[in-house]
Amino acid sequence: MRQASGRTVASVATDAGLSVPYVANLENGRGNPTTNALRRLATALGTELSIEFTTSGPAAATSPAPPSVVKLSRSRRFQATAAALAEASGQEHQVVSARLISALSLLTEALGGEAGEHDWWRVLDALVLIAEHPA
Repeated sequence: MRQASGRTVASVATDAGLSVPYVANLENGRGNPTTNALRRLATALGTELSIEFTTSGPAAATSPAPPSVVKLSRSRRFQATAAALAEASGQEHQVVSARLISALSLLTEALGGEAGEHDWWRVLDALVLIAEHPA
């Protein structure tokens, strides 16, 4: 999420009140963060920490955003679209941007492969139309 939103380790660490080396180590799979540290990181990234216990086995690990989604999320048009959706929904831009990245990543998994840039713009344009003209 940090990379997809174009943020540095330092900016996320600062917003979370954690040290840069600590966050960098976590990002590289080293260390065992506390739930408090994870909650602070989630907030810094504009999302929420959700811990779920199930009896059906471990939850699927969240995979990083696909390269096409990361590239898309760094564009000015994506940021403008996220800002418009945030304004329409009354939510923070950072939260909407993170949710869009997550949704597009899930869509990529559901489709079984990467989508092209024009395909992503069609999806985002449809989302904007839905937000502006809810049924």
